[in-house]
Amino acid sequence: TTACTNMNATSSRSHAIFTLVFTQTAIASDLCSATDTVSKINLVDLAGSERVNASGVQGKHLKEAANINRSLHTLGRVINALGQQGKSESSVS
Repeated sequence: TTACTNMNATSSRSHAIFTLVFTQTAIASDLCSATDTVSKINLVDLAGSERVNASGVQGKHLKEAANINRSLHTLGRVINALGQQGKSESSVS
């Protein structure tokens, strides 16, 4: 949904995550074997965090803003945990 606030004329109230997967297949010159290279791109569009006092939201929109802020905080914790996991995996040889 969208709603107007004191900070934005139209404020998106949603998150979206799109994952694009590309596969490139290299076929050997003898045509007897092939190798796949796979790449993945994640595109993320997040609803913005707004300061409740500055945005002037009330009622239903106040609850939405609180949920958006909570989900952004949780997403930040997940990204941080994944980053820490990646660091520990890359240091193991």
